Amino acid sequence: MSRIGSAIIELPKGVSIDINKSNVVTVKGPKGELKQQIDPDLGLEINEGNIQVTRPTDQKRHRSVHGLYRSLLNNMVIGVTDGYVKELELVGVGYRASNSGQLLELTLGYSHPIYFLLPDEVKVETITEKGKNPIVKIDSTDKQLIGQIAAKIRAFRKPEPYKGKGIRFKGEQIRTKAGKTAAK
Repeated sequence: MSRIGSAIIELPKGVSIDINKSNVVTVKGPKGELKQQIDPDLGLEINEGNIQVTRPTDQKRHRSVHGLYRSLLNNMVIGVTDGYVKELELVGVGYRASNSGQLLELTLGYSHPIYFLLPDEVKVETITEKGKNPIVKIDSTDKQLIGQIAAKIRAFRKPEPYKGKGIRFKGEQIRTKAGKTAAK
C-alpha cells in the first residue's frame, strides 16, 4: 500500500466536498472553491469529516495515480482553508516591482519594463522598504497555479551564479561561483 495514498485527509470545519458523476471533485471552503477531475478507477470514501482514496487493484497504473490524487485532494483542502503564499525577492541594483490591481510591473535591468497580468484567482502585493530588496508576494487557493505563476515571474531574470542578482524565492540559497582570478 502506498503510504501517501492510504493516508486519510481530514476535513476542517466549514469545508464541504462534492463528487460529480463524471468524477469531478469540488471542494468548497471559506477561501473559495476548487475543482479537480480524478481518475475514474479510483474510489473516494467520505466518513464523518474524513476522506480516503482507494484503488481497485495493485496494477502499476493504479499504484502510480493513487498517491497523486490523494495529494491533489489534500492540497485542495489546504488551499480552501488556509491558502498558499509565495514570496519572490528581487536582488539587484535598480530592480523594482509595483502593481496596480492584477498588473505587475517589473524593472529588472532590461531596456524596458516587464508587464505581467495575473489571473483573477491570484492576489499580488509588492513590498518595497528602504535598504531592503523589493518583494513580490502572491497569494492563491490553488497550489498548482501559484507555483506556475511564481516560476514564470522567476524566469524573467533567474539568479546568476556570480553575484546572485535576479529574482529568487524568499529564503532560497544561491550557489555562487568564484569567478576569475587575476593572472600573475
